[in-house]
Amino acid sequence: MNFNAKIIAEYLGGTVDGDPDASVHDVSRIEEGRPGTLSFLANPKYEKYIYDSASSVIIVNKDFKPERAVKASLIRVENAYESFAALLNLYEQSKPRKKGISKLASIDETATLGDQLYLGDFSILSAGAKIGDNVLIYPQVFVGENVVIGNNSILYPGVKIYHDCIIGENCIFHSGVVIGGDGFGFVPDQENVYSKVPQLGNVIIEDNVEIGANTTVDRATMGSTILRSGVKLDNLIMVAHNVEIGKNTVIAGQTGIAGSTKIGENCLFGGQVGLAGHIRIANGVKIGAQAGIGSNVKKEATVIMGSPAFDMTAFYKSYAVFRNLPELRKQLYTLENEVRELKDKS
Repeated sequence: MNFNAKIIAEYLGGTVDGDPDASVHDVSRIEEGRPGTLSFLANPKYEKYIYDSASSVIIVNKDFKPERAVKASLIRVENAYESFAALLNLYEQSKPRKKGISKLASIDETATLGDQLYLGDFSILSAGAKIGDNVLIYPQVFVGENVVIGNNSILYPGVKIYHDCIIGENCIFHSGVVIGGDGFGFVPDQENVYSKVPQLGNVIIEDNVEIGANTTVDRATMGSTILRSGVKLDNLIMVAHNVEIGKNTVIAGQTGIAGSTKIGENCLFGGQVGLAGHIRIANGVKIGAQAGIGSNVKKEATVIMGSPAFDMTAFYKSYAVFRNLPELRKQLYTLENEVRELKDKS
């Protein structure tokens, strides 16, 4: 499917610098641009690639000022990254959508099925499951008893959703996601032998949540583990029992969240962050990669780093000191020797 720069600019509400008839049929990264492809420039550090890029059309911010001539036709918009993402979404929606129920799928007679459902090979819908309209359930997905899945949600191959969990609309779960496995609940007796604590709750995931491959969200001991609307979880994240994650919070891969922790809205966590149990994180908090959080973060919109984590500005000041500790240690020994020599002479 071919589009020219003029049509793309009209869709994005932008303007064209260069040939409005420049045609594209594919996309490419700006540093790997090819004729007939569309690229974008949002981050200034990639500007060096725009001057030699072979892409036919490149989306740029409206205020972009090239230092020299650019071969490609430019489409100027308010936000190049958002505009490019909008085009990718449009392309994704234009692709044929899977439909139909495989003869190899297993569907309990008490399950309720919505319209325009896709159900892949060896997928399982258990007793009492309720599936909304336009849901895509790929091969080898397991949907447990009484699970509810909202309209337009997508479950990629190998997703497992345990009994009684509730999934909202427009959710996307990538391969290997497990929703509603038992929380890590064990109690020791007097001989330090651990007995399992039954996990009687469920998981509630609201609308527009996306969860990356091999991420797990445990069911609550009692009540619900809750992911609010718009939450985005990367691959390989562990969300423990009774955790609550606020709206539009984004968490990068390999993060671990211990039980009963409450995370506010619009937070942003880097990779490999660890959060202790039973703590609260205020709205808008940003946490740097590999940080360890052992206590409440009460101040909204704060930025913290380190393990244990503290204010980013203080962290950088501290880092400037402790990265030089070996040299400071040498200087200290030198001063001690000089002081000792002076004492010996006196």
